[in-house]
Amino acid sequence: MAKSFVDSKIQVGKVTVFLKPSCPFCVRAEGLLKKYNFLPGHLQIIDISRHELMSDIQDYLLQLTGERTVPRIFIGEKCVGGCSNVTELEKSGQLQPMIQEIGALQ
Repeated sequence: MAKSFVDSKIQVGKVTVFLKPSCPFCVRAEGLLKKYNFLPGHLQIIDISRHELMSDIQDYLLQLTGERTVPRIFIGEKCVGGCSNVTELEKSGQLQPMIQEIGALQ
């Protein structure tokens, strides 16, 4: 069930962030991504903290990405990692082109 939940959220033309709002790294990553001018619905913030399958979701993220921690950030169908990874992509100038490439920006 966790697999189908996660797989249904990860989509080719969207940026998907699995997070817990109480996590400072999640808050930082969400804030960084919200600086970009996304097309409506192309930035998906998925709060797993209240989901009854939270632990199972994190276990599946571990299988899928090699990491169980949140945030887990997907640009299209590719996991780019967590907060520090997205911060590095932004600092190096790679983040915006990656998001543009999937057609998620206005």
